[in-house]
Amino acid sequence: MSKRTYGNEFGFQTRAVHTGNDVDAETGAIKRPITMANSYELPYDPTDMNWSSADGNLYTRNGGSNQKYLQEKIASLEGGEDCVVLSSGVAALSGLFFSLLKSGDHVIFSSVTYIAVYRLLNELFNNKFNVETTIVDTSDLDAVRKVIQPNTKLIHIETPGNPTLTISDIKAIAEIAHENGALLSVDNTFASPFNQIPIELGADFAVESLTKYINGHGDAMGGAIIGKKEYLDIIRAQAQVNLGGAISPFNAWLIMRGSVTLPLRMKQHNDNALKVAKWLEKQDGVSFVAYPGLESHKGHETAKKQMSPGFGGVLSFGLKADHDTHNKFVQNLRVITSAVSLGHDASLIVFLGEDDERQYLYPEEFHNGFFRFSVGIEDTDDIINDLKQSLEKVGLL
Repeated sequence: MSKRTYGNEFGFQTRAVHTGNDVDAETGAIKRPITMANSYELPYDPTDMNWSSADGNLYTRNGGSNQKYLQEKIASLEGGEDCVVLSSGVAALSGLFFSLLKSGDHVIFSSVTYIAVYRLLNELFNNKFNVETTIVDTSDLDAVRKVIQPNTKLIHIETPGNPTLTISDIKAIAEIAHENGALLSVDNTFASPFNQIPIELGADFAVESLTKYINGHGDAMGGAIIGKKEYLDIIRAQAQVNLGGAISPFNAWLIMRGSVTLPLRMKQHNDNALKVAKWLEKQDGVSFVAYPGLESHKGHETAKKQMSPGFGGVLSFGLKADHDTHNKFVQNLRVITSAVSLGHDASLIVFLGEDDERQYLYPEEFHNGFFRFSVGIEDTDDIINDLKQSLEKVGLL
């Protein structure tokens, strides 16, 4: 913890700049350095130490200095009591599930989630650990209520959902979970804490792929779980120390550096994505656009209640075209890059074809193949003009 602690009495931008940073005691540098050591000096008599302890600096798998600085910042931005930072977003998700669940527990999770969640909960945890799981459209509150069981331990939602941008009501689902003795975790990656703070809406945990918006530069990987210390201590001991999901000091330092500009970048992501979505919606060659900032989006009113000041930088859309034309469209793009991931400074697009194994869970308009488009922070006109020239080349404009 830095001597200059920046709590909620300061604004989001101020906390993004200052929390977790301090003057380095040894050099006087005004930015904390990367501490690449994997081991730290032991006390005079170490014989009574707990070698699996995450308190203090002992061994970087147990927690290192750069990780702890970053945890302080993320906890502040997400409005949480504590935070554990791990090696990737999937490490955070699997660490949360592994630490909380046991054989005989029941989990409800969103029908639209990141593929790793689908794998973890729909396959691995049932087959390996006898954890019962139910997939449900969590945008439908009645559907959530109907699948609650006496042994339901956790509801896990993702909102906006990847890749269909489905919106789930965090506050309402938190109430359903807590009324039935369950916990709620929310993957907040698509929104980022700039646009949405699940813990303030009643969630027990927020999960972030720090690889995406919080880092923002496409050059580091990390994941975070935010929540109450009583749970985070368990997750830290099991997922980090015993499973070894620790983040590297260099990645922690890179993400710390990237997070400083999160508010500035998100303003541009929000603005660009809304303008691009509105433009795409007007094009005859576009079959549909899914973006929660559009009034046409099914979850728009719920998104307005829980997302502010914007709706994030990711949208999905399809073309009135065959499979090959979708690929030709991507091939003709000049500013936008064909690549997975999202939340980078650069615009990224990926074509998801008709044979996705989760296709049956998606709305009908997604069944003929579609694009997931992470709108970057380039000039808005350049992004739109790039889409326009490519539509023209494939005969859709």
